[in-house]
Amino acid sequence: MRTLCSSTLIGEFFVIGFAALVAMKDPGLAVSTVWLVSGIAMVLCVLLCGMVTRPGGVALGWALQLALIASGVFVPTMYFMGAVFAALWWASVHFGRKVDEAKARFAAQADSPSTTPDAA
Repeated sequence: MRTLCSSTLIGEFFVIGFAALVAMKDPGLAVSTVWLVSGIAMVLCVLLCGMVTRPGGVALGWALQLALIASGVFVPTMYFMGAVFAALWWASVHFGRKVDEAKARFAAQADSPSTTPDAA
């Protein structure tokens, strides 16, 4: 799960940075505020890469997805991008857990003694 979720978060890191460049052009927003909020979100993306398998990591990821969608108030394209990344986040968590379960099952099979008799 860690690999899939981290890949999604790194993609979000770049999208947030590009959205900040677009938001910077809005005369109603202070450039310092745009970069402060975007910078915090970008740092959170990187930190979540390491926290995703810890308790609360996935929930923080969902909070980040909601914030990304909500940023569409300032950059309307982010409604779409936020929805896309929320779907990617769901897929990363869902299929990542399935991959982790399969790995654990295969490891358990490899550790258990063989039930077939040895041919001598």
